[in-house]
Amino acid sequence: MPSTVTSRRRQLGNEIRRARTAAGMTQQDVAELLGCRQGKVNKIESGAVAVKQAELKKMLEAFQTSETEAEVMLELAKASAGQRGQWSGYRSAVPHWFRTFTDLEPAAGEILSWHGERIPGPLQSEHYMLTQFSENRATDVTSLVRNRQDRKQVFELERPPYYRFVLGEGAFHRMPGGSNASVGLDQVEHLLELGERYPRVFVHVLPFDVRLAYVPNDFTLMRFSDATKDFVFIEHAAGGIYLDDANDFELFVDSWDRIRGAALEVNDSVDFLRDLAREFRSQLSF
Repeated sequence: MPSTVTSRRRQLGNEIRRARTAAGMTQQDVAELLGCRQGKVNKIESGAVAVKQAELKKMLEAFQTSETEAEVMLELAKASAGQRGQWSGYRSAVPHWFRTFTDLEPAAGEILSWHGERIPGPLQSEHYMLTQFSENRATDVTSLVRNRQDRKQVFELERPPYYRFVLGEGAFHRMPGGSNASVGLDQVEHLLELGERYPRVFVHVLPFDVRLAYVPNDFTLMRFSDATKDFVFIEHAAGGIYLDDANDFELFVDSWDRIRGAALEVNDSVDFLRDLAREFRSQLSF
């Protein structure tokens, strides 16, 4: 499995938390040791910020960590120090709050994504992207399209994550800028092609007429086979939040199970999309 800077940093944070807990120390104890605020220690353990080698050595000494474990953690610290220029050029168009998501996406073992009324980035056709960015009056459309196309490389990895999407039926009728059979047809044909091309990409459609009390807001679950903590990502108008508390995560797993259980199976979803493609074609005038 590929390892990213962010995934290694989160793995290191998990190891630091485990060692601190085993030593019977609190985050405040560590903050006093390092001469910083407790908030910084929390960010180190969550993988939000890198830890300096000198800081890590102080912690390892205080935790009385074994030599073998210390070597592993020091190597993780070196590897997670970051890569300068990673977010330069056209990649600088990726908002800061979304960079952790895109960094961890290739490192996940399984990704479960629910979207009620929009097509998520990795599944968008170029026509859909261009229409969306144009309607949003984006100033750097080229960079935005390149970034979105870059994310699709996750499907091309030697061992890509199992990426399962559930899309509400409304996502196929609420095109960027309003009803548009041309964009809709291009998008549906693109989804059919993705399903045929990538064996670890699964698209399920949630029809309007399923029996559900309600559907939740969009969210994405990421699961990892290494020490990186599983988390749920929720995007909102001001950015996005990452929840890795085990209880919160399980609540979203329950929501996913309800949506996935009500959605069409992959083969039935393919039939749905083919019927929809015929409907969009009939609306086009040549």
